[in-house]
Amino acid sequence: MTRAADSRKRRRLPGRQRLLGEFLLLFWIAPVGVAVFLPPAAVVPALAVFTALGIVLLQATPGFCWRGLLRNPQIPAWPVLALAAATLAVSVAIVWLSRPDDLFWLARERPGLLLAVVLLYPLLSALPQELLYRVLFFRRYRVLLPRGNAGLVFNAAAFSLAHLPFWDWTVAVLSFAGGLVFGWAYHRRGSFLLAVVMHALAGAIVFVAGMGAFFYTGMVERPF
Repeated sequence: MTRAADSRKRRRLPGRQRLLGEFLLLFWIAPVGVAVFLPPAAVVPALAVFTALGIVLLQATPGFCWRGLLRNPQIPAWPVLALAAATLAVSVAIVWLSRPDDLFWLARERPGLLLAVVLLYPLLSALPQELLYRVLFFRRYRVLLPRGNAGLVFNAAAFSLAHLPFWDWTVAVLSFAGGLVFGWAYHRRGSFLLAVVMHALAGAIVFVAGMGAFFYTGMVERPF
């Protein structure tokens, strides 16, 4: 046994109270605090700091191994295609009803920017969010979660709350639905890669359809 493997074997999870404190801070207190107290321009940097903290905690979680994220690398076509179709239909409908001039705006007016978003979103957004809201959530805090489908709903609610700083019910609902799908991919199918691919694809389609304004902090209008 290598020294690193022996060290991982000896590590134990912290006590339940500390885990609960971490859990509340990362997934409940931080999003609400950022949404309520920070200016919109500081939202993304603040969330990035908490994401980095989550990754540090993930590294310290007993039994966690980065190579383990590559297990079950198969990407079945049917859930990916179903998600793509549903995301496109819902996104187009929302933009058409609420901001018709924005429909496919980036594709029509700023194709270069759209290409950059599509290429960078998986690495800068989908990947770190899946590490925090799927891997860390279900591995480090599994003793705090309800069993069965209730755990997936709990995860989706936390993922939706993470989008509170945008102060938009549409974003909240879409994030909750996405959280259910991504949680299913990771927790039920056992595939981190599938969760990342589905998250990246859904995000790209949202921007292609013209919903970028919903996820742009410069457009945030607080209700108070």
